[in-house]
Amino acid sequence: MGHYMSNVRDIEFNLFEVLELEKALASRELGGLSPDDVRALLRDAAREAEGPLADAFADGDRHPPTFDPATHSVALPASFKESVRAWQRGPWLRLGLPEAIGGIRAPANVRWAINEFLVGGQPAAFFYLGGPSMMSVLHSEGNEQQRRWAKLAVDRNWAATMVLTEPDAGSDVGAGRTKAVPQPDGTWHLEGVKRFITSGDCDDLFENIAHLVLARPEGGGPGSKGLSLFFVPKYLPDPESAAPGPRNGVFATGLEHKMGLTASATCELTFGQHGTPAVGWLVGDVHNGIAQMFKIMEFARMAVGAKAIATLSTGYLNALAYAKTKPGGLEDAEVRRSLMTQKSYAEGMRALYLYTGAHQDAASAAVVSGADATMAQRVNDLLLPIVKGMGSERSYACLSESLQILGTAGYLQDQPIEQYIRDAKIDSLYEGTTAIQAQDLFFRKIIRDQGGALEHLCAQITGFLENPCARPELTQSRRLLATALADVQAMVATLTAYFAKSHDEPREAYRVGLGSVPFLLALGDLLVGWLLLRQAEIALIALDRDPGDDDRAFYRGKVAAAVFFAKNVLPRLSAERRVIEGIDLAVMSLREDAF
Repeated sequence: MGHYMSNVRDIEFNLFEVLELEKALASRELGGLSPDDVRALLRDAAREAEGPLADAFADGDRHPPTFDPATHSVALPASFKESVRAWQRGPWLRLGLPEAIGGIRAPANVRWAINEFLVGGQPAAFFYLGGPSMMSVLHSEGNEQQRRWAKLAVDRNWAATMVLTEPDAGSDVGAGRTKAVPQPDGTWHLEGVKRFITSGDCDDLFENIAHLVLARPEGGGPGSKGLSLFFVPKYLPDPESAAPGPRNGVFATGLEHKMGLTASATCELTFGQHGTPAVGWLVGDVHNGIAQMFKIMEFARMAVGAKAIATLSTGYLNALAYAKTKPGGLEDAEVRRSLMTQKSYAEGMRALYLYTGAHQDAASAAVVSGADATMAQRVNDLLLPIVKGMGSERSYACLSESLQILGTAGYLQDQPIEQYIRDAKIDSLYEGTTAIQAQDLFFRKIIRDQGGALEHLCAQITGFLENPCARPELTQSRRLLATALADVQAMVATLTAYFAKSHDEPREAYRVGLGSVPFLLALGDLLVGWLLLRQAEIALIALDRDPGDDDRAFYRGKVAAAVFFAKNVLPRLSAERRVIEGIDLAVMSLREDAF
């Protein structure tokens, strides 16, 4: 077996005991899967992830991709390619995709639970296997010909990339200079260079690669609003069969050497500069690039958050297994504090991403929070930057705790945790840094939404706190949660006041910038604390039924994690509130040479 340790029991607990998936499945709005079908899928996927998928985890890292500049091609280690193909042989990549492109209807949170196994067992493989999901976006956004290609791309095993970043532009997508020139036949020729493109070339894993490229049409306006989305395949496809034809003028021209996630080929791509035009098609025949790309970006951000959380989960389980092998290892107070910190965050953030996934389906959202379809979408939008931003930051910090349990042994490549840490750091950087997630959360998901989705979530927490049937064993923890809720609501009010004042005094906006990341993390901690305590209530009821030994230990662990988090993490939000309420602009007035 490989390095990876899944947690099927916790996923089943979330789906069936907390999120009441059986009720959503009974509606038949989410396909024909039964609860037993879902449980079988989870077990089979976990077994595949722990075995063939995870087998090349270390080998892919130690023998990263190589680049041949003469042929503009990337070569991958054979063991890693076999891991990718092992996952392809199952039904996993079609699960939850539209039936129109060969997908299997399934609830979104089941799809994300399956994806946890993929991104936990072999995270680099996930980034090669995103083609079907990206083609579902092309199918929904494209014209008739593009929809045909999208369906055939899934059948014919195409990869796909999202192509945004340019040299010297970084996170500023609107600064992109790659241009698109219209042609008489209705196609476009793209010219420019893009950087940090995941899976920009993939060896022989795929028949073709669909590059989805943001470029500025000739004569287009400035900034991100002037960008359009183009479908630029590696090989020009046959209009009817999509069989690969002549080589298109998009070439890999470099391969990045990275701190971690080294098996994932991160490439520089050059368009139209090697004697062959880079032919592209305007997606949907409309100039709506940023909105179209964000449909892909939303999937990518959810996936990155799930990857971070999955890595923490297996890091924690590896650390726990190691501690159990050491004489007296679990008797040490610091070891227990560290393990419970890891456990509570791993399980609490899993609960968060599955709760978010439940709001990606109207039928599930109605069961979980009573949200209608519109509110479900707003709640999902609100939670995505938290899953990605808080998930990546807290997971990376907790992985340091995982390594610490192993001591110097964890620093060696004999154990997987040093690679977990290297592979996880990217999660807070790509698909929008944590600062970008925090600004998106505050300005778009709270201010622009007029606080509607946040109010819906706060009402869920309040309802939990006021439940007359609440368990007395959790009384103190609920009080701590109530204080944390008040603290976060006060942070929202303070940041909103800063923003309102900035209309007359523009420098006041800096206060929002200084407080936005701490606020994102605080809101994430509040939600994790609430979700853990919900789980604890359910666990206490289950314990009343006198379950078997394994279930009894599981439910006791749920109660312990929730109480630990309430007592050791939630009180910190009061201090964070005072910091945000006291933000001043001294740091923004400091001369650069003082740094």
